[in-house]
Amino acid sequence: MIEKSDELVVEATGLTKIFRDFWHRPKVKALTDLDLTVRKGEVFGLLGPNGSGKSTTIKLILGLLHPTQGRLRVLQQSPRDVKTKRKIGYLPEESYLYPYLTGQETLNFYGKLFDLNGRERKQRIDQLLEMIGLKHARNRVVGEFSKGMARRIGLAQALINDPELVILDEPTSGLDPLGTRQVKNLIVDLKKANKTVILSSHLLSDVEDVCDRVAILYGGRLRVTGAVHELLEEQNRYQVMLPELSPDKLKRVLELLREALGDEPDVDHPRVSLENLFLDVVEKAQTTGDDSGVKHAENVAEFLGHTGEEKKTNRLDELVEQKSDGEEALPAEKEEGAPPEKAPEVMDEESRRAADGKLKNFLSESADD
Repeated sequence: MIEKSDELVVEATGLTKIFRDFWHRPKVKALTDLDLTVRKGEVFGLLGPNGSGKSTTIKLILGLLHPTQGRLRVLQQSPRDVKTKRKIGYLPEESYLYPYLTGQETLNFYGKLFDLNGRERKQRIDQLLEMIGLKHARNRVVGEFSKGMARRIGLAQALINDPELVILDEPTSGLDPLGTRQVKNLIVDLKKANKTVILSSHLLSDVEDVCDRVAILYGGRLRVTGAVHELLEEQNRYQVMLPELSPDKLKRVLELLREALGDEPDVDHPRVSLENLFLDVVEKAQTTGDDSGVKHAENVAEFLGHTGEEKKTNRLDELVEQKSDGEEALPAEKEEGAPPEKAPEVMDEESRRAADGKLKNFLSESADD
């Protein structure tokens, strides 16, 4: 089946990366002839042992490295294009955050990097802090955070720009089982919002729970790729789940199976996962009113739930909002005896020309569209 190019978020063909020494001699061949496609709206797992080429592949997709050979397109453009980077959210394996900034200041900093206006930044920061369960710690400096709390802030910064492509490298590292389940639910919600997620993790159970397709790398080469259910399903064996039976009925069923199969069938009780058992115990404990510190929100941030069509905004409104952000809010009713307020300053000629230029650019771009 030939995939349409507009359905491919990542398209790599013959991708090779060779790291060289100071004298430009080949030192390490990190990737060899990698052919890889990631489709729009899917959760894609990138797997492999240490040194298999996962980190190199991610850095190539982010435009941080340049391939030695081959072709790579991300969101229909070069991964080194700034326009491409604006549409990507990235959570690295280690959360490199400024320790002297608070959680709120950290998200505000990253929001400014994406040129979000003040009103939009505030809305998104409030929603993200609520989503990751750190609204109560918004004014604590990140240097005082535990590893799990810092990981949550790192996840929030990866989503502050409402990206089309989200790349998560070990996103559940340092999180408790509740936080792990929350991250997995978030990944599913991002998929529902038609966003594409690339997940790299050594926790294979997490990958199995949320990924549509996976690729397994070893020695810089692609060894296996395909849909998770197809790769894991044993086509030559069957599993039958029976309701609770009396000993006599179970004995008769087993006798029929032995007669039909000519062999002794495996019989055992089904098991719940340890994760589900843990979550069930904690959920029951929470009904008593006890608290464990971190708040665990269930809903994804509202701005992340929009589809592509819903997310489109009027650029003229954005210009107006940017102008509004530079103005002071309407003053409260003045008390008697208060000193007279200073009259608002009139926009100087240079500022007026800059505003007119923004409007002309907007109108010309709209006409081109």
